[in-house]
Amino acid sequence: MNFDDFSIRIPKIKNLPLPGEASHLKMAPQFRLEELKMAREKPQITKKAAVMALFYPDEANLTRLLLILRKSHPKDVHSNQIGFPGGQVEVDDTNMMATALRETYEEVGVKPKEIEVVKSLTEIYIPPSNFNVYPFMGLYTNPQPFLLQETEVEELVEVPLVDFMDDGNIFIEEMTTSYASNVPVPAFKLNGYTVWGATGMMLSEIKTLLRQVL
Repeated sequence: MNFDDFSIRIPKIKNLPLPGEASHLKMAPQFRLEELKMAREKPQITKKAAVMALFYPDEANLTRLLLILRKSHPKDVHSNQIGFPGGQVEVDDTNMMATALRETYEEVGVKPKEIEVVKSLTEIYIPPSNFNVYPFMGLYTNPQPFLLQETEVEELVEVPLVDFMDDGNIFIEEMTTSYASNVPVPAFKLNGYTVWGATGMMLSEIKTLLRQVL
């Protein structure tokens, strides 16, 4: 879909109810369901972070969604995984949206004033890192070249909207992670990468919303 049509239809999302946890669970591996159940039974103090699902036009004016491949860090359970631009709340952030905008600027160089935030999405708890993550959807209508934060971002993953919306790009893969071995995981295959876990769960909610307006 060209970005002009996409940007005209997207504001309709603002008035839609969030699909919420029901959409998350479609892309949740079994071990994550068990972790979430345990977390609900034994609440704890969590860290907070916010991320931005950024949609923008490419050179052909076709709509793309920006993901990033994170750098490898030995002590980071999310090291070398695909995710959204974003990160942890800092003391000067006025709210979660401010965190998402600041982190997007720091990681990929998009100024906050250049992003039209369309909607806040359902927060999601990530047991391995004990984070509550607050996602946002945004439009970047007049994109400039992205500037990668070299310490955090290994590579940009610029996903065509048509590929993201294609159900043929959802599959089950057996994976070994830093905290689970040889487990079947529902995932997206996007730009050759396996996208799963919390990012896949958030993508599921975004896709559910987009299907109602596109």
